[in-house]
Amino acid sequence: MSLTPDLKQNIAYTVFFTVTHNLPVFIYGAGIAVFALLAVIKPRRSFIFFLLGCIILLFSFEYEKHMLDGIKEQTINALITIQEHNTVRRIINIVLVKALPFLLPLSGWSLILGGVYLFNREQSSHRQSKAKR
Repeated sequence: MSLTPDLKQNIAYTVFFTVTHNLPVFIYGAGIAVFALLAVIKPRRSFIFFLLGCIILLFSFEYEKHMLDGIKEQTINALITIQEHNTVRRIINIVLVKALPFLLPLSGWSLILGGVYLFNREQSSHRQSKAKR
């Protein structure tokens, strides 16, 4: 089977846009795999912080891209059945649309920064204990 030039171009565009759209997923997934492996091989608090940070960042990305609208509509439909409740709708919008998309990445990056701090502290205490020997 011979590929025509337009089909080759369409395949290239599909691969390119799939990779660029999902690049954070690939990065966070690689971080999850690496830090899960490191946490099993040589358990450290810093590796667990990195692992949890990558998991939360991956969930945050997927939440904003794919789950936000569905969860918002499902929650509104479950809580507001017969009579309209604007206060409930406003609270749902604040929590699900504004707060979670802000707090999830903030907590993920905070865990990663905490992991960096712990890793540096572990390294400096390891160097100090070697120097005392």
